Amino acid sequence: MKNTTKILIALFVFVYSNVAMSQQSDDGYNRNFKFGVGLNGGLPLNEPYDFNAGADVRLQYNISSAYSLCLTAGYNNLFLKDEADFSYVPVKVGYKTFLFKNEFYVMGEIGGAFSTTKDYNENSMIFCPSVGYATKYVDISLRYEFLKNFPIMKDGVVDNGLAQLMVRLAYGFSL
Repeated sequence: MKNTTKILIALFVFVYSNVAMSQQSDDGYNRNFKFGVGLNGGLPLNEPYDFNAGADVRLQYNISSAYSLCLTAGYNNLFLKDEADFSYVPVKVGYKTFLFKNEFYVMGEIGGAFSTTKDYNENSMIFCPSVGYATKYVDISLRYEFLKNFPIMKDGVVDNGLAQLMVRLAYGFSL
């Protein structure tokens, strides 16, 4: 996890220094930030989880009209069938590319998922490719989320590698 923290800090420093130098590039595009608040719901693809629900905030820096850098953090709760729920805080950095008139996009995110469950002290890397549709204020996306080190049941044996499909509905605005 120490490398993930270093990567997040390096990305923040890069974005901040880029903004501090100039808000307008030579190509005339006015680079800006967007802020979004989203609700997440998902279907875990592994046992023993039933459903995932959560919320997040995202800071997006628009490099150009087609490319953006993102920093996302939130809280997710995995509901289990017969046991106490499992929750975690995801912190991710991402790269978003807009397609087709800057409304549809593909995005990749990587980061850390930090367990907040009392009896589980492990953390995990998190990988999230996604596709979505964004307007000036609304963002809807579908993503595949893989948490490398979180526990699952496979053929009755405890294993690692939680996979899930998540839907995000968010409201965003320019800063």
